[in-house]
Amino acid sequence: MQVLQKTQTIVRYQHPNSKVYYGIVEEDEILQLSSNFTDVINNELTYDGSRVKYHDVRILEPVVPSKVINFGWTYAEHAKETGGKANLKEPFLFLKPSSSVIPDQGEIVLPPADLTKQVEMEGEVALIIGKRCKNIKEEEALDYVFGCTIFNDVTARDLTKKDPQFTRGKGFDTFGPLGPCIVKGIDPTNLRIVTTLNGKVVQEGNTNQMSLSIPFLISWISQVMTLEPGDVLATGSPSGSCPMKSGDIVVVEVEQIGKLCNYVK
Repeated sequence: MQVLQKTQTIVRYQHPNSKVYYGIVEEDEILQLSSNFTDVINNELTYDGSRVKYHDVRILEPVVPSKVINFGWTYAEHAKETGGKANLKEPFLFLKPSSSVIPDQGEIVLPPADLTKQVEMEGEVALIIGKRCKNIKEEEALDYVFGCTIFNDVTARDLTKKDPQFTRGKGFDTFGPLGPCIVKGIDPTNLRIVTTLNGKVVQEGNTNQMSLSIPFLISWISQVMTLEPGDVLATGSPSGSCPMKSGDIVVVEVEQIGKLCNYVK
């Protein structure tokens, strides 16, 4: 078997034979790997000899994280529009449960109206941790990032505005679209983010506009908790978050990564 030494775009998917694989995207095809996630993050990639068409498989969440860590109010204008504080010296921190995570093309299921009447999108760049780490230095932080993906921090805004903490408003099932792929070798500190709702641009920004740097965020959270391979760090959202309703289509596009598309039900 051929051993692959370099990768760029990695997906996790379900083959028509029902098995789950990792693969490397090349145009409209996927080079199927026999490697598991540990092999993938260690760059021990073994091509099993199969190629599948991208559109013939079901793209899954690119990782199954032990935790989804979210940094809030890292963009000043978004902090202002949601009632937060701009230009914080430390991020507003919250977690999402793994049950919130859904893949590209998955359905965002709105909770009953008696629970929330204002569900909004927040398009973000997310980092996938590649090595177990704790108490890391800021200048070394990016060494622990395996790659980048896209995240939609779906939020029940009416709940986050009245609850003393964000767990309920952020934690509903399907409130964490993630994917469609992991891209290695790109600079997460300068990526353009565009979110559209039914084809209309509602959010537009760049990670270079963040009030707290990505290396700082990684180092900062590593002082609080051990980061494990596959953990997701969602870096925050630019301004423009707005309500979604059943039947809507929300797309978060990040340059050099692709598009994360989800349907609101």
